[in-house]
Amino acid sequence: MKAIVYCRVSTDKKTQETSLERQKEELLTLARKYSFTVVDCIKEQASGYEIDRDGVFQMLDYFSENKADCLLIQDETRLGRGNTKIALFHQLKKLTIPVYTAVYEGELELSESDSMVLQIVGIVEEYQRRIHNTKIKRGMHKAIDNGFDPSDNLKNRNKAPGKERISFPIEEVVRLREQHNMTFREIASTLNGLGFAVSKATVHRRYLEHHKT
Repeated sequence: MKAIVYCRVSTDKKTQETSLERQKEELLTLARKYSFTVVDCIKEQASGYEIDRDGVFQMLDYFSENKADCLLIQDETRLGRGNTKIALFHQLKKLTIPVYTAVYEGELELSESDSMVLQIVGIVEEYQRRIHNTKIKRGMHKAIDNGFDPSDNLKNRNKAPGKERISFPIEEVVRLREQHNMTFREIASTLNGLGFAVSKATVHRRYLEHHKT
């Protein structure tokens, strides 16, 4: 597997630089033990309670772009503390990224309390997704009642992409964006689930075009 080594200390004192190097060496040893290929070693000096860390987003980009398969950290507190730790473990879980630690010399075992919190977060997120989908569905039904015909999209099925604009009720997108504060990604994702093959960029562009008219 391809691994990302992540090391963190909480201050920028010179004395902490040796701690970063020690973490790196321990994790490289762990990588050799499991025959992992280390793609990158990310080191940063920042508070574990802070989510806005360059190293964290660099790490997540590797996983989101399928450039790495697992994460190596000294212990769970190196990834983060408090709510930040839970948020990052939740994100890694969604990306199906296993986490290995030098402390366990193997895959991380979360505490019972942390596992319970992650389970609750997952349930809440699922219900939020259902609520967003329901908002879109109700809006689509309202648009159809007002004369919108989704079958207009079927005429493009056998044509090369880009020849004709996909039709969807932009007024409903505007309502969801402005009244319910849904992101363009959330709106596009739900539209796709309802059979409208639109990207986040398309939804965003049409939204801007609508406001220019």
